[in-house]
Amino acid sequence: MFKTIVSIPLSWLYATGVAIRHMLFDRHLLLSFSVDVPTICVGNLAVGGTGKTPMVEYLVRLLVANGYHPAVLSRGYKRTTRGFVLADAEATAATIGDEAMQVHRAFPEVPVAVCESRVRGIKQLKRQVERLDVVVLDDAMQHRRLRCGYTILLTPYDRLYIDDHMLPWGTLRDLPSRALKADDIVVTKCPASIRPIDMRVVDNRLHLPTYQRLHFAGISYDALPQQGNPLIVCGIAQPGYLLDHVRSVCPQAEMMAFPDHYAFTPADINQIVERAKSFDYVLTTEKDAQRLELTTLEEQLNAQGKKLVILPIRVCFYTPQEAFDRHILNYVHENYRK
Repeated sequence: MFKTIVSIPLSWLYATGVAIRHMLFDRHLLLSFSVDVPTICVGNLAVGGTGKTPMVEYLVRLLVANGYHPAVLSRGYKRTTRGFVLADAEATAATIGDEAMQVHRAFPEVPVAVCESRVRGIKQLKRQVERLDVVVLDDAMQHRRLRCGYTILLTPYDRLYIDDHMLPWGTLRDLPSRALKADDIVVTKCPASIRPIDMRVVDNRLHLPTYQRLHFAGISYDALPQQGNPLIVCGIAQPGYLLDHVRSVCPQAEMMAFPDHYAFTPADINQIVERAKSFDYVLTTEKDAQRLELTTLEEQLNAQGKKLVILPIRVCFYTPQEAFDRHILNYVHENYRK
């Protein structure tokens, strides 16, 4: 109760500061810039855990499958480098961040770069990439210096932005009114059991303007090994979804949960290996795999006769996927330069 009482005024102060910043951009006292390449922003209003990286990967697959040459640009959260970095064969989670590294490993032929300034990052991509049809921006809704061409806002089913509060009272880092700037709003992490009436309830509650399109999506996991009980190791924002999924198949599974973007240490690896003695294998996410010392961990697990399993996830739509794809492809087709 005391924490809530303290958090509410701090939340109001934070919201006021955010509102003033937006006002300065809206009145052109702070400048925004356009770029001459199509840009698709995947963003959210809350802190972490909405499924941005799987959506970025979905868009890359869609664009590549339709003959485009995309690039991915993000800030590179918690990387040890600064400025513009274009991923190459020497890239690691330390140099470009775990999320960018995940995309780079999934699509080694697609340029993946990080830069604090999205405008500067796109300019560098144009200089260094031979063909650049479209840039997919991971987590750039709050980056007002760039006028993004197409914006996809993600909000989780169990905590819609209209039900949340600004930091530190809630998890919102931006004003709920900023949702009006999105072209598409995707309600993510929906349960597989979601019904049309459930979607209508959310639609009515969000009360979107006519220019916005609402979509519902969930998470699709790859199949787990048919036998054995896993120890789950992860450092992600909302590990409960993963734990629930694994326990639906392996009820005795247990989890070692670390903070989001956690930098695993040798001591952590030793602790994981010791705990793994009571399990048949260790399970982790693609994002965590970028930060784990996989070679050392795998060697120690192999010595126990155990294996490390990396569980990929993908976006799955519960509303017509074709409609979502069509709007994305139409935007790129109408705006890119051959």
